[in-house]
Parts: sequence; structure tokens; C-alpha cells
Amino acid sequence: ICNAIPPTSSLFLFSFLERIDQLRKPNMKYSFQIFSAALLVGNAFAFVPATARRGRSPSSAIRSTGMEWILDDVETAVSEAEQMIDTDGMETSEIKNNLLDLLPRMTGTTEEFREVEAYVNALEDRYSPMQTIDFLNLAMSGEWQLLFSTNLAGGPKPNFRLREMYQRVETDGFSGKVENQVLWDLADNDELNFDASGTFTAVCNYNINQGARMVMELDDHVIRLAKGSAVPKDVEGLVGMLHRAMPKELFDPNEHAMDTTWLDTDLRIVRMTGSRFEGVRNIFIRRGSMEINPTSDK
Repeated sequence: ICNAIPPTSSLFLFSFLERIDQLRKPNMKYSFQIFSAALLVGNAFAFVPATARRGRSPSSAIRSTGMEWILDDVETAVSEAEQMIDTDGMETSEIKNNLLDLLPRMTGTTEEFREVEAYVNALEDRYSPMQTIDFLNLAMSGEWQLLFSTNLAGGPKPNFRLREMYQRVETDGFSGKVENQVLWDLADNDELNFDASGTFTAVCNYNINQGARMVMELDDHVIRLAKGSAVPKDVEGLVGMLHRAMPKELFDPNEHAMDTTWLDTDLRIVRMTGSRFEGVRNIFIRRGSMEINPTSDK
């Protein structure tokens, strides 16, 4: 589906599950794309929520967006993940550290993906939401670097790359602004030298009208060239490559909302809800809060 590009510093991991029922098969086929400061895209795969594991409503359980199938046997998929790793006896800090240690070193095995699922489900199960909007805004404000997503589409191109993706959250009571920004490079020549570069930003507004749910609305798309950059010959083509490379819910946030399912000083997990991206998970770390070492043996 996509080729792995060797990481150099901090990185993002992207996963795509070709068929959800393959969770139960040892030869499950999916692909992680690993590269320095790049990003995620595609069709939706949803983690099984903790509420479904405890016998409550599975309305947000594993399902697809834009595909024909829905996995009805939720408990079977979850039990396989939990058979491999038991988080009940772990401290919350241990679960979080294990997740952050695992993500940069993933090679795309079935076991690794199920570990991520188990850790995320465990954190979401133990999460106590902020009790006031002031505390929520204080914890949520700032810049968050995208580390992992369950949303993947197109693969890399030899003449185009993304070097970083982060989300800037600016709060103002029960509303605010979210900017999803990527740093891009384009080789707009026959020699494939990256001579054009800049930023692309999806500027969004949000309102909180139910608990901590952020209802998103796209305001604008902005492209800025870096100092000394060549001017791309085909701007429309550049936008098309950005659209294919970015997670669709971050490129165009209309018709969906974000639920915060884990939030502390340096880790943030959000779950998308809505007609197009139901159940997609994005995992962020606070920008600059930690150094990710994909070669660590720990």
C-alpha cells in the first residue's frame, strides 16, 4: 500500500486496515508508513471503545466509513487484543509510557497494532474528563504534533513529501480555532530536487455544545511559501497532493466533531464522530514535549 521511508528524527506512524474482519486472522494485511515528521491519511478504522467491552452500547465500536462492511463481532476482536497484553494490572503511567515507547518503533506487525489498540482502549477506559471548560481549555491549548492515526489513504510520491504535521488549538470559552498545519516539500523539476517548500494550513472554527465535543467547521485553506522557495508550477496539483496525503478529517473538518478521549500535559487522544469519520483516532503529543527515538531498544 505504501513504502516505508527511513525515519530521521521525530516521526508519525500511519496505519491502514484493509479489512476489519482480518483482526481475527494471523495473516492480517495492513501497512504502517514511517517517516520523519510526516503524516496520515485514508479510510476509517475505529478502536473498540471501553464501553463496548463492559457490555454497554457498542454504537461507536469498530466500523468503517465509506466502506461496505461493519464488524458485528466486536467482543471477538477486542478479546484477541487483550489476550496478548493485559493492562488491568498496569498503572496508568505505565500504559501511557508503553504506548509512547511502542509507536515510534513499530514495524507493522499484527501484534504491534493490537498492542496500540489495547493501550488506547485502556487509557480511554481510565480517563476522567475535565470538569470545567476552563480546565479543559488550559490543558488543550497549544500545539500538538500528530504521532499516530487510524486513518490512511495514499502513499508517498517521489516528488512530494511532508516533513511535519501539527495541530494548533486556540481556545475562547466554549469556542475557538483549530489550525491543522503541514510542512511540505515539492520537487518541481526533472531532477527531483526539492526546490519548492512551505506550509499548508486548514483553518477551522469549533464550538463546544455537548460535554467536551468540539463541532468543527472549515474556515479557510492557506498555502504559504518558505523563504527562498520556488513557486510551484501547478498550484492546483499541489493542493491535490496535500489532500491525498493529509487525513481527510484534518484537511476538511466539516460534518464531524472531535471527542477528547485522553488528555494530560503531553498526550492527547481524540476520537472523530460524524457521518464521514466515525471512530477515527488521532494521537498527538505536545509539540516539543519529548524526543522520539525510533531506534530505541527499550
